[in-house]
Amino acid sequence: MPRYLFPKPYADLVARMRVPSGFLLVAAFGWFAQPTPASLLSGIPVSLAGLALRAWAAGHLEKNQKLVASGPYRFHRNPLYAGTLITALGLAVAAGRWELAVLFAAVFLLVYLPVMELEEQHLRGLFPDYAAFADRVPLLIPRFPGLPPTAPFRGWLYQKNREYQALLGFLAGLGYLTWKAMA
Repeated sequence: MPRYLFPKPYADLVARMRVPSGFLLVAAFGWFAQPTPASLLSGIPVSLAGLALRAWAAGHLEKNQKLVASGPYRFHRNPLYAGTLITALGLAVAAGRWELAVLFAAVFLLVYLPVMELEEQHLRGLFPDYAAFADRVPLLIPRFPGLPPTAPFRGWLYQKNREYQALLGFLAGLGYLTWKAMA
């Protein structure tokens, strides 16, 4: 039986607050950002790496249909969340404010980790072989064993999972930062 870091009532509460906390982060980002051309050049590649990880994961994910162990799911169980964290930290670098990186990291620890635990509970109930998968594949920090390639990326899953929304959000944030850096 797995041990969880967060009590279920807390995890349930923050799961409901995940979207509102995202809006607060966007507001903080917009208010405190002080981008420069150098910070944009430093942060954008980091964010693009996070978006690429999210896209790769979305092209393998069949939510609640089957246990996915292909693509980035071979290396860790939560590549969508890892991609979100990497993207947000890249945007914080691009914004030129280390405080935003600390804020994003705190929200990730206090909101997203409990939500990940809730999802783990759900997946354990949904897929009988999830426990073995969880024993083999780390939660968030990837491990790169010599695994053979598995199923290919599927663009239709990327679209079905609406991952293009993350790209659109990034482009909006990038546009805002570029505008603010040039102002």
